[in-house]
Amino acid sequence: MLSVELHTHSELSHDGRDPVQLLLEQAAAVGLDALAVTDHDEIDASLAAAAMAHDHGLIGIPGMEVSSAAGHVLALGVEELVPAGLSYDETLDRIREQDGIAVIPHPFQTSRHGVAPHVTDEQLASADAIEVYNSRLFTGRANRQAERFAREHGVPMTAGSDAHIAEMVGQAVTEVDAYHPSAEAILDAIREGRTSVVGKRTPWFISVQQFGGGVTRRIASMLPW
Repeated sequence: MLSVELHTHSELSHDGRDPVQLLLEQAAAVGLDALAVTDHDEIDASLAAAAMAHDHGLIGIPGMEVSSAAGHVLALGVEELVPAGLSYDETLDRIREQDGIAVIPHPFQTSRHGVAPHVTDEQLASADAIEVYNSRLFTGRANRQAERFAREHGVPMTAGSDAHIAEMVGQAVTEVDAYHPSAEAILDAIREGRTSVVGKRTPWFISVQQFGGGVTRRIASMLPW
């Protein structure tokens, strides 16, 4: 079994803080086996992290968090940018064209661009996996909804810390029964549902800090200097 962190953000995200070096160091320090950096509509930092991962004893999984027209979709295993603003179905198609997998994060949390209100149950169930434990939720209700949906529809399940600061990497991980230690084997295992989820909630005050820092950085990025 490999312990895999599938949902993190670097400073390249509008609401992230830290460089990938710190994310990798934290992943190694807490005993993870693999890490995916999934910045919002950006991929360069993730590709850099995947290339550097081996130096930290980790498996690097390239990816990104795509802002589809319906909401957020994690694209794991892709090495080219998936454009923002495409329909949900086309976003999934673009990910799979690169042999990646489409994982739906926090699908039932509308305040954080969950897709559930904007897609049919059939569309949601067509994803390669659903994130059923996201550590940045203030209550567990949306996580429970996601897990119930995944179980009822037979969709593979993942977890993710959704870390926007390095210290939170590893708060929620996906335990993957991979046949060998590689990014490809991890993605195959997720597709086949050979996963279990382990996690704990991000402390509320850190979630507030991450949210506040994201708003500040987003405003600063819009100013003309």
